[in-house]
Amino acid sequence: MAIYLDHAATTPMVEACTQAVIRQLKVLGNPSSLHTFGRAARKELERAREIIARHVDCHPSEIIFTGSGTEADNTALKGLFWRGKAHGRNVVVISAIEHHAILDPAQWLTDHEGAEVILLDVDSNGLINLNQVRELLSHRADEIAVISVMSANNETGVIQPISEIVEIASDYGVAVHSDAVQSFGKVPLSFSKLGLTAMTLSGHKIGGPLGIGILVLRKGFDIPALLHGGGQERDIRSGTFNAPSIVGFATAVEEIFLDFVSHSLKVASLRVALESGIAAKMPDAYINGLSADRLPGIVNATFPGTESDTLLLLLDAEGVACSTGSACSAGVQRPSHVLLAMGHTDVSARSSLRFSIGPSNTAEDIAQTLKLLPAVLTRARAANLR
Repeated sequence: MAIYLDHAATTPMVEACTQAVIRQLKVLGNPSSLHTFGRAARKELERAREIIARHVDCHPSEIIFTGSGTEADNTALKGLFWRGKAHGRNVVVISAIEHHAILDPAQWLTDHEGAEVILLDVDSNGLINLNQVRELLSHRADEIAVISVMSANNETGVIQPISEIVEIASDYGVAVHSDAVQSFGKVPLSFSKLGLTAMTLSGHKIGGPLGIGILVLRKGFDIPALLHGGGQERDIRSGTFNAPSIVGFATAVEEIFLDFVSHSLKVASLRVALESGIAAKMPDAYINGLSADRLPGIVNATFPGTESDTLLLLLDAEGVACSTGSACSAGVQRPSHVLLAMGHTDVSARSSLRFSIGPSNTAEDIAQTLKLLPAVLTRARAANLR
């Protein structure tokens, strides 16, 4: 049987979302048009915006639809940098464990815009060093354009102290962005209560469509645009609205939050079962970030003496889909920058797998995976010795 344990990469679309997308695909009318067809399409789009805003705990006008989480991250980081640069702020502060959707635009800002990028360290559990944040702000707050720290890491599931970072930064008036792509729909998340300047979400991580993301940007807080054209989305993200995906995203949000608590508890219990089974059957293996608060469904395990790519392919041959880390850097033979930041060596970082569990998984999925793992490890270690 096929077992899908890669929900952190993408999730199956929930049926209600699929049906909503199909219905909206048949609706004629550009949501920016003023005639009857356009107004009808716009009404559905704005209803979707309100649904999402309610569950994100933000004002509907703070939601800016984008083509992906990556686009939202780029828009936020570059826009907030350019806004700060106009006032003499040239420093970008990000964590060492960010997704490449933040790491790469930060590097671009260094190469093309003269930004100084400062990386925040993490400890062995993958947690941000808040003392480093305090120290940095106490000495260089008037130089910092933006701080960007992900809400929860996509490889380890470790949840970061975003509210504490925002509290520290607010004393100095520094903008804070958080990539919450992995957190949304899995743990409680309130844009309003966190006090963030900006936050990123993505549809396909919660049972919604691919190709739709959201930048939540504080009301009245404008940034320069990446895309210019028709002036949609507060003139920050021009382009014809992807109404089917927007409506599908909102439908997936409604579905997720119907059973939010029960889904989270179920996924967390499966995660515990997988971790307990790994500890019992493979005593030399260990779970990364085990002592930190983590998302319910992510297990990042290191299996000494193996190569993660070999493990992945052997498990895949047995019908189990997992990951060596971020899907966006898959296919590139290099150790995880997240695990290296946590103190791993190149060798141990290359011996780790990410299993990410979703509501569609069952106890039988976990039991079968644990049944297969010992033999797969034996074969992987034998291959590593050649």
